[in-house]
Amino acid sequence: MRWWRVVGLLSGTSMDGIDVAATEMALDGDAIELRPLGDDTLDYPAGLREQLLAALPPGRIDAETACRLDTRVGQAFADAARLGVALAGGEADFVASLGQTLYHWVEGDRALGTLQIGQPAWIAEATGLPVVADLRARDVAAAGHGAPLAGVLDALWLGGSRFQGKSGTPEASGVQVAVNIGGIANIAVVGGPEPLAYDTGPGNALIDLAAQRRAGRAQDTGGALAASGTPDAELLAILLDEPYYALPAPKSTGKEHFNADHLDRALAELGRPIGDGDLLATLTELTARTVADACRAEGADRVVVSGGGVHNPVLLAALRRQLDVPVLVSDDLGMPADSKEALLAALLGFLTWHGLPGNTPGTTGATGPRVLGSITPGRTALRLPEPVTHPPRRLIVRSAATH
Repeated sequence: MRWWRVVGLLSGTSMDGIDVAATEMALDGDAIELRPLGDDTLDYPAGLREQLLAALPPGRIDAETACRLDTRVGQAFADAARLGVALAGGEADFVASLGQTLYHWVEGDRALGTLQIGQPAWIAEATGLPVVADLRARDVAAAGHGAPLAGVLDALWLGGSRFQGKSGTPEASGVQVAVNIGGIANIAVVGGPEPLAYDTGPGNALIDLAAQRRAGRAQDTGGALAASGTPDAELLAILLDEPYYALPAPKSTGKEHFNADHLDRALAELGRPIGDGDLLATLTELTARTVADACRAEGADRVVVSGGGVHNPVLLAALRRQLDVPVLVSDDLGMPADSKEALLAALLGFLTWHGLPGNTPGTTGATGPRVLGSITPGRTALRLPEPVTHPPRRLIVRSAATH
């Protein structure tokens, strides 16, 4: 059994920096064993985050700006990869990058395209390592949404755990819903009648936008602004009257939909001023409500939360208040909440490296399983292992102290 050292990278829809995770992974029969080695977040260089946010709809950019952003993000990811190699003890076998999503093209119930920037050649040049990147486009080409790809991790990780659900019968395993609250919130259903994952709507996207506008803060740290106000029932009703929430899965969305224009339309319909605290409290309640509605619709017996949203106690309390089932943070089950998505990038790269599909068609809507991404060689000739013929069925997360 060979252990591979992998560095996973991504920047989420909040665009607040690059998440880095170093890990060792090995195939052992029907299981992938994963041992985290370390994680960190590298902030974008001064001004780059603002340029990225300005490039999102309703903003417009030209080809020159797109090229410059792709290069600068690629160079930032190269710095993050070097950090990841250091976290891995100075040696790694390859890097896996989910990049920075700049645009996700969805019309109706179909994803027609997706664009992640952060040119992997910069990572390969900086580290000398092969880079697995562009991990969403193949799923979109196969009629999938290219998101959320976390369903493959959650199915492998939570699928092996059993607990008594609402049925009360010991032999029946309950339905678990894994929730990730980043800029956009998404869920993956494990133990239901079929694999299922989708974006529920805004996670921190509208909260961050309002915090920046009203208080000059990149985010509502610790939920302090929301805690100072009370949800406005009228504005909440306007925000909930959004057609996306009623669309059937699979579905995906992004900041090209839940953006400044979306919030401004809701505030215009409200037609009266609203205080800073009340606005933040309302947007926090919106995220909790839409996530909770999705969890209830999927028959959740247990909810496991990860992503930046776990650090907002007001949001987490609202989610727990609206659900009558246990709501855990993924750390409670051994999966680091802060680095879960970077570990997802590493896992997707590991699957591609071994010739294994990285999508779960039931979760993205793709017509079938696909090996995802493209590989940029490092300094030496590319040498891949023999393709694995039997897909793994479990993901076992080991502590950093054990193999």
